[in-house]
Amino acid sequence: MNWFKKDPLQIVIFQSYGTDTHFYMRGRALEDETINLEQKGLFGLLINSWKRFETDEIKHTELKITLPNQTILKTTTDDHGYFKIDEQVDELMALANAEGWLNFEAAFDDVNIKRSIQNDNRFPGELLIPCTNADYGVISDIDDTIIHTGVVSTLKWKVLLNSIFKSATSRIPLEGAAEFYHKLHRGVSGDNANPIFYVSHSPWNLYRYLEFFLKQNTFPKGPILLRSFKDIFRKKSGDQPQKHIEIVNILKTYPKLQFILIGDSGEHDADIYIDVANAFPSQVAAIYLRSVKHKKKMQRVKSLFKDYVQIPVLLVNSSSEAIEHARENNFIK
Repeated sequence: MNWFKKDPLQIVIFQSYGTDTHFYMRGRALEDETINLEQKGLFGLLINSWKRFETDEIKHTELKITLPNQTILKTTTDDHGYFKIDEQVDELMALANAEGWLNFEAAFDDVNIKRSIQNDNRFPGELLIPCTNADYGVISDIDDTIIHTGVVSTLKWKVLLNSIFKSATSRIPLEGAAEFYHKLHRGVSGDNANPIFYVSHSPWNLYRYLEFFLKQNTFPKGPILLRSFKDIFRKKSGDQPQKHIEIVNILKTYPKLQFILIGDSGEHDADIYIDVANAFPSQVAAIYLRSVKHKKKMQRVKSLFKDYVQIPVLLVNSSSEAIEHARENNFIK
């Protein structure tokens, strides 16, 4: 942090998703405080954590998005530097690659900005448009589903420890998780491109941390959907969790596509997934829940699904169990 010179500006684009006629993406404009995702050492990790949450957002600033065919879309950041584009645009699939990813660029579009801007004011982004030959999609939790976080620990002390005092490079994925997700991504044919969506209760401040972790551990690339840090404290009684809202949005975006839901038995995944399955019975193909080391939580989840026979539901202790079940149900090769 430089106390005498203002940090340069940047645009962080969150990987999102769309359709052939629907361009939907989100991101945030911030000062670039140069967070080293490979940082080691206690003091450096503490500084990184401080920078993630003590952000200097760029408010009420005009931005423009340029598509490969030179189509221009415009938006403005809000009070917290966030922005969103949700527009109807025709023939987007023709702009995507074989895996369904559409590449575009974002830039500051305010002529009054006198600040230094990173990357020559060219910030690449990606949006996923699932291929027409996809057999199904996958919606997965992150915390304690593919990465150990300790969300069931007393007072969530392990979450604090792992998020603040460990770098993204030192975090270890749950055994076999990446292999399982690659098999799901490739499907029963072995050469498919089934879309993977990562949905978490974590705040957007951890987006780059989680993106780096997924890439570092070779998980299939997919949209990462988190929530605003301010929403954690503003949630009212009776409101649906943001994860529930994100999952419903995905299913509504792709009404003809079935989905496999993957989570853990520690927090609220079981409740959210059973609600979603009941609301969209034709779109949920299966539910996988990783077991956690918490007797009461496991008993509660088992009771939820005790008489549930509408779709396959599996509580797994390992990725190998999930792989075997997925193969038996013709989800993977």
